[in-house]
Parts: sequence; structure tokens; C-alpha cells
Amino acid sequence: MSMSATSDERTTGTAGTTGQMAGGDPRLDRLVHRLPPRMGDTVTYLLKPSSRWVRIPSGALLVVGGVFSFLPVLGVWMLPLGLALLAEDVPALRSARSKVFDWIERRKPQWFEPSAPKIDQS
Repeated sequence: MSMSATSDERTTGTAGTTGQMAGGDPRLDRLVHRLPPRMGDTVTYLLKPSSRWVRIPSGALLVVGGVFSFLPVLGVWMLPLGLALLAEDVPALRSARSKVFDWIERRKPQWFEPSAPKIDQS
């Protein structure tokens, strides 16, 4: 897949050939679009239905890394990211993710607003 195809995927809000947005939740899609382009493309790839066999082990490894966050290099940030990836395949986690999004929508609605274009100061 070329870089332009990946960029088109992010701007049109579609993921892969199925035409679904990343993760199937418009709030998740808006959060993914706020990420830096390279990271956003990676997350969009992981959220595609066809990436299930990459997403599940990645999510499990991130959860394990989050549990061992007391070790150097690993951190607590890995736990919610791993759970968010696993939520695509585990219905109980999907409903929990939806509740977290509801809470974020009430507390930090600006997180779901489109991000302003970044201006290069160089």
C-alpha cells in the first residue's frame, strides 16, 4: 500500500476495502485522526478487520507490558492502549470502551473535535 493510499484512507474516514471507519466508532475515528500521521496510519491499520491476527497479539503484549509497568521502558500507558486494541474483538471490552468514550465526551469534549493543522515553524 502506498503512502498516498494510506493518507487518502485517513482523510476520507474509511479503513480498507470494507469502507468502515477505524474501529467502527466515530469517536474512535476522530481520536485516531488527531494522532500524528505515522502513528495514526499504524492505528488505522491495526483497527482494520483484516488485521485481526496482528491486533490480538499486539493488544495482549501491550496489556502484559502495562501490568509490568514497574520495569524500566514499560509503562502504564500500555495497558489502556492494549485494552483498546482488544476491544475490537471482545464484546465486553467494546461496551467498556464505549462507556469510557461517553465519560471523555462529557469531561473533555475538545478531544473529539478535529485537530487544527500543524504549522511547521522551520
